[in-house]
Amino acid sequence: MSLSTPVTRRALRHTRAIAVQAYARDDGLWDLDAHITDIKVIDTMLASGPRAAGTPLHDLHLRLTVDLQLNIVDAEAASDAVPYPGHCDTIAPDYKKQLVGLNLMKGFRHELKQRLAGISGCTHLTELAQILPTAAVQAFANDVWSTNDAATEDQGVPRHKPFQLDKCHALRTDGAAVAQFYPRWVAKAAPGGA
Repeated sequence: MSLSTPVTRRALRHTRAIAVQAYARDDGLWDLDAHITDIKVIDTMLASGPRAAGTPLHDLHLRLTVDLQLNIVDAEAASDAVPYPGHCDTIAPDYKKQLVGLNLMKGFRHELKQRLAGISGCTHLTELAQILPTAAVQAFANDVWSTNDAATEDQGVPRHKPFQLDKCHALRTDGAAVAQFYPRWVAKAAPGGA
């Protein structure tokens, strides 16, 4: 289902694009490569000078290297285009210093904000980092973590509850999707309950 048709004519002025690629490495680690661009469709005058239409205002990269428990073991940031050259692009080393040692699933966004929000970081790199926990989960799904509900092949013994249950509206254990696709994990009403 798409968005509704706009109610009036519109003129595109700005495009922000975010892309994340996840790579399984030969050494057992994973790289999450994130990229953000901001592009105006008209010539723009910045405080630092003019920027031609179609030329990125921001063209930023962030790579987090994680282990199979989603611990960050390395980080790298790079700035190919920034609005204030010689200033914006000097913060990249801080992303390695501040992110290595964190875990994407254990308070990551809180720690990210504590360490790299405001003047301690780049607004755009920090914003880009915020989407990496769910991108990592998607990357690990079916590759590192099983998402189906099959019993273990060797003995037919039930496995642990699939990791994605109770993590979003659709996959709540008292909901219809879980009842249909993961029936043995559906929440049962307590005895004597209403």
